[in-house]
Amino acid sequence: MRIVLNDVTKEFAGRGSKQGKTVKAVDHFSAEIPDGVLVALLGPSGCGKSTTLNIICGLETPTSGTVFFDDTDVTHMPVENRGVGMVLQHYALYPMMTAQNNILFPLENLKGKNKLTKPEMLDRVQTVAKLVQIEDLLDRKPKELSGGQQQRVAIARALVKMPKVLLLDEPLSNLDARLRIQTREEIRRIQRETGITTIFVTHDQDEAMSISDFIIVMDHGVIQQIGEPQEVYDKPENLFVAKFLGTPQINIFNGVIREKKLWIGSDPVMDVEGMDEGKEVFVAIRPEGLVPNPDGTFKCSVQSVEVLGRDISVVFQHEESTEPKLRAIVSSEFGLERMTQEMSFSILPSKIHLFDKETQKRIAWESIQ
Repeated sequence: MRIVLNDVTKEFAGRGSKQGKTVKAVDHFSAEIPDGVLVALLGPSGCGKSTTLNIICGLETPTSGTVFFDDTDVTHMPVENRGVGMVLQHYALYPMMTAQNNILFPLENLKGKNKLTKPEMLDRVQTVAKLVQIEDLLDRKPKELSGGQQQRVAIARALVKMPKVLLLDEPLSNLDARLRIQTREEIRRIQRETGITTIFVTHDQDEAMSISDFIIVMDHGVIQQIGEPQEVYDKPENLFVAKFLGTPQINIFNGVIREKKLWIGSDPVMDVEGMDEGKEVFVAIRPEGLVPNPDGTFKCSVQSVEVLGRDISVVFQHEESTEPKLRAIVSSEFGLERMTQEMSFSILPSKIHLFDKETQKRIAWESIQ
């Protein structure tokens, strides 16, 4: 199922200090989601991603704009006629029912031509239970299941209706770190096996990048960038995207262009072309883009060296930084001393991005090799 949102806006009446005003949860959202892909709506809390999902589902009606499933306008179509399955952050399982009966429940409410016989319903339950690998747990009640198992029951309940679209609203938020990784891998597997167009809402950029075919990054209801995960990471279109994607967060500095060089404070860190003399910029450097080098032109004051096993995290300060603490991630092969007080780095050109100070948009530039 191809999903198209054309200039969708959703406004809510303001409350409290904003009473009498309207709040735009989604602001002129336009995107096309191809058939059979898994796309992540990614952004901080309150950015409008769940509201967008609810509009696609039919739980919310847009203030303006249209929503299409293939060539059908579903903007005002009731939820039950859209053919969507939805999995919420809270599993919302009926505690008095077994896993089988929880999965069975949506089928028991089908009416008219969609109504199934009991054997047909049970056969479909068995099929989706095998897909999510809980066929041996169907006689258990939710309290007898782990968090990951409950999440699989919730996914099976959404899939049992054979939806054309699967919507997942932060489905992993209640799981511990290891279980989150396992469950997101299962979601990717299930999506590939079923071929269902899937929209995954999350604020966790690791989740979004690890399982998505492409990402829609949002902030304050506005799309910031759409692209494949690696593309968005390597070529952020603005400073917000650069800061939001990446763990640890990208390092931001004040910089200036002088004599075809990029300067950060008193350090001429890189030769550049295609930049205006005297132009002030934000310089964003990925932590893995800083390489220890005694002859490196970028110098910093080290606060601490954290040994992480495979890598070493160098926590440092710089007078031109926009944040009090910065990080460089380097290989443990460098064998840095914990008591190191000062370090010099070379910077990998592919890991440095320049942004306009006024618009905060990405600036195209070339390094002189």
